[in-house]
Amino acid sequence: MKESLHLWYNVTIVNVIALVYQRAYQYEGVEDGTGITKEGERMLEGNLLQMLKESRYTTALSGYIMLLESGYPAIRDGDASYDIEQKYGYSMEEMFSSAFYSTRKEKFYKFYRDELLSQLEKPPGKGFTGMAELERRGLIQCIITRRIFGLPRKAGCKNVIDLHGNVYDNFCPHCGRTYPMEYIRDSDRVPLCEHCKTPVRPRVCLFGEMVDNSVITRAAEEIQRADVLLVLGTNMKSYLCSQLTDYYEGKKLILVNETPHYSDRYADIVIHERVDDWIEKIQRELGDWRHQ
Repeated sequence: MKESLHLWYNVTIVNVIALVYQRAYQYEGVEDGTGITKEGERMLEGNLLQMLKESRYTTALSGYIMLLESGYPAIRDGDASYDIEQKYGYSMEEMFSSAFYSTRKEKFYKFYRDELLSQLEKPPGKGFTGMAELERRGLIQCIITRRIFGLPRKAGCKNVIDLHGNVYDNFCPHCGRTYPMEYIRDSDRVPLCEHCKTPVRPRVCLFGEMVDNSVITRAAEEIQRADVLLVLGTNMKSYLCSQLTDYYEGKKLILVNETPHYSDRYADIVIHERVDDWIEKIQRELGDWRHQ
């Protein structure tokens, strides 16, 4: 992990300050609370956009804040844990675990349908649809996430690695037959395989289960391949980052996260802004440009 900020592209000291700390020279009368002048913002966005245009391969890590921006619960980060425990009498970690699935299937599926699958009526937010547009235009080549709602794919992203699987992929552990999400959503109790009557389960990583090594390997390869690594909507000490960013060998790790965190220093460039707003700005700046 990098311990110091990197200077690149022979930018001036003003640009370096704007890029790394989100500040530029402050003019008298700037009172927006950000410490960034309009000129500094344009300088920052222009440099980042040029960096993305010149990148041969850009990989994006999509964190749980992007999920929240779309109105979804961050199921693995505990924000909804208290309400869940009050409603079901079990903690989030207990109910979404392999042990709970094995011993209390009816309660597991009631929780799974009512708290997770019920969220799928919400469309992906503009951060995800914008990310899909950047992929179509050649600025992003791969998206990696550990969230199970499948929002990048639903928004139109093509090259997506779901580290923990997604709710749309369901299977029979006995005979291997696959089932759509609707089969579980519309079941009254425990969904059973039509062929062998074995309980159908979602192909998602529950608490207590290991992520498939082949999935981790593919994600590591996508990060090693990247000139630019985007970390969107999480911090550098999150499980997603601590598991994967060590594979990045470049010097253009761009962190976009609204809330400052002590681990920001491990990124090369830090943008304290909502991810969906930042992606929207990049889209506007792109105009009609497409990767050749």
